[in-house]
Amino acid sequence: QVQLVESGGGLVQAGGSLRLSCGASGRTFSGGAVGWFRQAPGKEREFVAAINWSDGSTYYGDSVKGRFTISRDNAKNTVALQMNSLEPEDTAIYYCAATPRGLPYYRYYTGNNYSDWGQGTQVTVSS
Repeated sequence: QVQLVESGGGLVQAGGSLRLSCGASGRTFSGGAVGWFRQAPGKEREFVAAINWSDGSTYYGDSVKGRFTISRDNAKNTVALQMNSLEPEDTAIYYCAATPRGLPYYRYYTGNNYSDWGQGTQVTVSS
């Protein structure tokens, strides 16, 4: 089983940027998929972005399209989430999730399709 560790969260003003990183130990991401989800207090978990490790295909939630970018670093076995133009509504705990197998495109958006999860990192955007 892989252990996922997120880093890069913090406090930023609206309009600012943050870069989250997800690293894995115990297994590489090769052949699988990695996603980012978030959960704000009192709200349901929300899909943010995902990437297919093999071909680099990316998927984004509607609320972050054009502002967030997911990328992978094969050599470091890490996935990054670059978040620009942050809004107070982006405030949440951000979780990295992974699955050892690639997914059909329609399954990237649902957390139940990912087998491994990190502990999460807090992102707070002040107005």
